Amino acid sequence: MPRDKKSPLIQKIAKQAYVTFKGLHNSASGDHKVLADKQSELISLVTAVRAADLKIAPPKSKSRSRAAGLQSPPVTYMHICETEVFSMGVFLLRTGGSIPLHDHPGMNGMLKVLYGKVSIRCFDKVEDNVTVNTVLPHFNPPLTPLQTASVWRSMLHSVGVHTENSGPCLLTPVRDNLHQIDAVDGPAAFLDILAPPYNPEDGRDCHYYKVLQTVADEETSGKKEQQGEDKEKDEEAWLLEIPQPEDFWCGGEPYPGPAVSL
Repeated sequence: MPRDKKSPLIQKIAKQAYVTFKGLHNSASGDHKVLADKQSELISLVTAVRAADLKIAPPKSKSRSRAAGLQSPPVTYMHICETEVFSMGVFLLRTGGSIPLHDHPGMNGMLKVLYGKVSIRCFDKVEDNVTVNTVLPHFNPPLTPLQTASVWRSMLHSVGVHTENSGPCLLTPVRDNLHQIDAVDGPAAFLDILAPPYNPEDGRDCHYYKVLQTVADEETSGKKEQQGEDKEKDEEAWLLEIPQPEDFWCGGEPYPGPAVSL
């Protein structure tokens, strides 16, 4: 036990993530109370992590960040570790940076802001993509026949702003699995844990989406703006699967924090 107390927090998070998500994968035959306790412990550890624990800090010069502008990716990633059970790393968003609406097929995850402020919009798919029998609303602009095959009915589950003092944002294969992340009022960074990791060969590839505007949306948008945003109420949304946006790409940079071993 004394030895564990000396372990860096990120090492404790990695070990707890491994046992938690390995247990989640085998939950059909496991003790659900034990699994819940493991998840609770992981949430507690992730809630406590701060940028200083990983030896990262916000950019010191805003002008330097702006100067990088078009020459550098809007988002970069620091790889910390990856196993067959989970992957963990840090995403860094430049001022104005955004990770477009995307999914995590069959995956669980946790997102914890380390510095800055991010806005997160979470969606849930409520059924398979549309069929010939699906009655679609009138979209503006209208969809092509090819686009119609890539439309998904979903629910906008939550919209919220998160800081380093917020608890982790959680996702499951069916809840909050699609989300968009935008840096607010400056650069931001967050710890990202996904279980299991992305793996296209196993059907876990990343897909991107855009929210479609309907005629009904246009007619009621003024009323919604006057009433204010309801962050808790589910709202129907139609999503169009799209290629990776041209203005988004993710670069890499070295992780400066404590090494993790599993």
